[in-house]
Amino acid sequence: MTVRRAIIQLSIGQTIFWAGLYYIFAALLIRWELAEGWSKTTLTGAFSGAILMAAIFSPIAGRVVDQGHGPKILAGAALIGAGLVALLTTASNEWMFVGIYLGLGACLGCCLYETCFAFVTRTRGAESKRAITLITLFAGFASTLSFPLCHAITEAFGWHYAAFTLSGMVTLIGVPLIWTGASFLETEHQKREADTAAEIAASTAPPSPPPAPVRLLKNPVFWLIAGGFAMLGGNHGIVINHMLPILADRGLSGDAAVLTASMVGPMQVAGRLAMMAVENRISSHAITTACFFAVGGATAALFFSSAVPMLLVLFVILQGSGHGVTSIMRPVIVRELMGEKNFGAISGAIAVPYLMMWAAAPLLGSLLWAAGGYDLALMVIGGFVVAGLLSYRGAVMISR
Repeated sequence: MTVRRAIIQLSIGQTIFWAGLYYIFAALLIRWELAEGWSKTTLTGAFSGAILMAAIFSPIAGRVVDQGHGPKILAGAALIGAGLVALLTTASNEWMFVGIYLGLGACLGCCLYETCFAFVTRTRGAESKRAITLITLFAGFASTLSFPLCHAITEAFGWHYAAFTLSGMVTLIGVPLIWTGASFLETEHQKREADTAAEIAASTAPPSPPPAPVRLLKNPVFWLIAGGFAMLGGNHGIVINHMLPILADRGLSGDAAVLTASMVGPMQVAGRLAMMAVENRISSHAITTACFFAVGGATAALFFSSAVPMLLVLFVILQGSGHGVTSIMRPVIVRELMGEKNFGAISGAIAVPYLMMWAAAPLLGSLLWAAGGYDLALMVIGGFVVAGLLSYRGAVMISR
């Protein structure tokens, strides 16, 4: 086993986790409505509740990673999640479905990007950025795996078999890959720590204390980072969850709207590749600032696309690439501004506002639409980007 092979295993494993545990909801939502007669309101409420559960469990998972148990939390949570996906097939009513999905949300908070990136940052340190980039390049195709696979299996055998298939993929492929790859990285990290243990023990300087919750919450840099990225999460959450009706409101046909929406994912991968090409010549803060401008430009392009339809091309490029690179830069910026010590706990805590905004996005978008249509919604989420950029730049200035 080599470090590169271990990172590739994490990349493939994360792709399968996202496909089988996260995107299964969007892939099977219509099937659950039609086959089971469950209401969309209840189903989407279950998903929002799952994201809130992920927000609750993400800081806990981060602390477990800090204690050296990253492989166990990543693989164990995914294994439990796979079992819950299979258990969905036994749901006899929508409230049983909701209960199962809330449990699945707790697993999502312990085995997807936030926990994985905290683990990679802990074990790879300064080399974590390239590893995280590789993981996101692979996982960017998770929806490309989940949607057609669920569609084909459901058409042939029904949604129950699709759920069993994804559950089996997570259990038999994803979990073993994550377990072996993460175990290797953790072992290598502990060997490096052991090599410096004598030097640390001989030091007269007292060890730095862990970031107690109260002390962490009093740090303005923490809140400014969390607030900045949460604003981007709210923007992207509303755009993604309301994209088809927004595009219809802009005058697109159903087929054209689906095509436009389907291109956002590939643009995330394209943005990450572009970042890799320039990362050695541009600072992390410059790249992150560019992400805010990209997402803001995408919102403006979408707003004016009713008058100039060709702006939708610009929207897809900027929204996809801006959000795609943001998912990489968030842990990188947290490490640069807050340090590596107890990174898992800090990263997990910073993820809470982001995940809460993401969970609230579907309802918030609906409320804004009811109040003033999608023009109002786009203006508000454009304001999110401005507020987020100011918050992030404030964190950078204070930390210097």
